[in-house]
Amino acid sequence: MNFLYATVLGIIVVTLLAVSLARLRKVHTKADYLVAGRSLPAFVLVFTLLSSWIGSGSLLGGAENAYKHGFAALWQAGGGWVGLAFIYFIAPRARKFAQFTIPDLLESRYNQTARVLGVIAILFAYTAITSYQLIGGGDILHLIFPGAISPILGRYLIAGFVIVFTAIAGMSSVAYMDVVIGLLATVTLLAAAPFLLHHAGGWSGLHAALPATHFQVLGDLSFVQGLELLVPTGLLMLGNQSMYQKFFSAKSEQAARRAVIGWVIGTIILETVIVLIAVIGSVLFPSGEVHARPREIIPYAATHGMPALMGALLLGAFFAKIISTANNYLFSPATNLVNDIYARYLNRNASNKKILIVSRLMVALLGVWALYQALHVESILKQTLYAYTIYAAALTPVILAAFYSRRVTAAAAVWSIGAGTFVTVF
Repeated sequence: MNFLYATVLGIIVVTLLAVSLARLRKVHTKADYLVAGRSLPAFVLVFTLLSSWIGSGSLLGGAENAYKHGFAALWQAGGGWVGLAFIYFIAPRARKFAQFTIPDLLESRYNQTARVLGVIAILFAYTAITSYQLIGGGDILHLIFPGAISPILGRYLIAGFVIVFTAIAGMSSVAYMDVVIGLLATVTLLAAAPFLLHHAGGWSGLHAALPATHFQVLGDLSFVQGLELLVPTGLLMLGNQSMYQKFFSAKSEQAARRAVIGWVIGTIILETVIVLIAVIGSVLFPSGEVHARPREIIPYAATHGMPALMGALLLGAFFAKIISTANNYLFSPATNLVNDIYARYLNRNASNKKILIVSRLMVALLGVWALYQALHVESILKQTLYAYTIYAAALTPVILAAFYSRRVTAAAAVWSIGAGTFVTVF
């Protein structure tokens, strides 16, 4: 069995590496590396947006919520859905702006201080998000190879994968890897859900085995607890730099708007399926080791509740999704250090070659910082909400104001970013 899992993971890793190396030939300038030469079509944008959004926060943190509380876990996903409704109108504006990073927008609309404070907030939030992808990936490797790879060793290995994949070709590498990963994850998740549901006795089996609260809108959560899941997620979605960088990378404003339509549909379907699989898992595996570590319910269901090949493919897709999200959230702050600090203040006349070298170095350094956090944090759900809250408090309000309000002053923006970051982090 382990040989099958190892083979599937090996094929996935080799495929992703091949995609990265293939895109490397097209990377010659700063724009090629940071925004894929502004050439991404809508089809590629859909899958890279899906892959960057649905990672450990949904697959592990959201699944843990669903295992414990049932379909009320969709409050966490719902924040993103609400955000997406607004993003449909924001996307063309973002592409028209045609910069490289969110701090570019902050300086253009406010001032240089807003740019620098924005970089600091993004570094804290995005390395935290990357860190729990490493935790999730380490858990997967340990689950597959329990005698050979500990969760801690798994985090080191995943960090190595992510740093290498991200550094090779930048946005072009990340985006086209996401197409492969997105297709694999979509097919396997949609195939797994009905199989596991049948195995659990269908909807009647779920209702018979679970408390009624698991099927209610709030479940056993209070309204305030529901908002605590929904609001940070929605605000992160609205201000998410990784998302805006994809829009900056689009071929056109029309491609950006079309991509949002596909992203909305894909996100609602996949996040609902993830919660469904976790709820089914709580029926199939109500006790034992997974009860103590409910965040692992989806990979556990893949290894214990499905035919070997089908389970291996689901586990491989799960692993690839985590790699993809980590790639996106590691690449994004690296672009801030390069574009907003190095090229803006330290070396304005840097050649494209030097910028590419520094970009890859920043990816490696931030990867090490994310790994450090991953080694000192255990709760993915808490780390998820911590990262989302930093971003929601510090950046989302001033980003939205930059697009839609001329009344917000530079001083107000600076105080908002600084206070939001300080209060959340310290």
